Amino acid sequence: MSASLPQKALGPGIPVMPPQQQTHLPPGLAQQGMPPQGALREISPVYLCRIGQETVQDIVTRTMEIFQITRATQLPNGVTQSQAAYQDRFGKLQEHLRQLTLLFRKLRLLYERCAELKPDLQESPAELIPYVGEETTPVRAEPCSPAVIQERQEVLEKVRQKNQEMKVLMDQMRNLLWDVNAMLTMRK
Repeated sequence: MSASLPQKALGPGIPVMPPQQQTHLPPGLAQQGMPPQGALREISPVYLCRIGQETVQDIVTRTMEIFQITRATQLPNGVTQSQAAYQDRFGKLQEHLRQLTLLFRKLRLLYERCAELKPDLQESPAELIPYVGEETTPVRAEPCSPAVIQERQEVLEKVRQKNQEMKVLMDQMRNLLWDVNAMLTMRK
């Protein structure tokens, strides 16, 4: 991929990546126990995906915290709040939003780096959404033995009989309730 670009080595076996490739990884990756910049070429897409998964979890956590802060914020209803409490909540909200923006940038950079390492994994957005643009295929059942078919018919007939009995009982209960209600109204 970048064999034509000149590379310098920091030491034996540790090549330095060209500057244009170094910018594709977020700066926060080095903080998460990532190898030094010289060994970035050795990073597998699986490792990047794991970091991406952790980043998505951080994004969800930050978003939940933002919603908790906004839920706890009281709307103006004529009562004055202390300016310090307002500034504190506003500062927390601004910090969470800033961190959220950084996490999204980090996730985008991880995605781009994974796409560089494995270009054959590119999917169109329609493929990422399940059941869009395609009909679901019915499940094909294998033919059953005659004994299974007979047993199924017997069970279905029993269910129909029970349903009919329940319907008769419900009609009787409804009529009984009508009679009880009519007697109670006549009593008053």
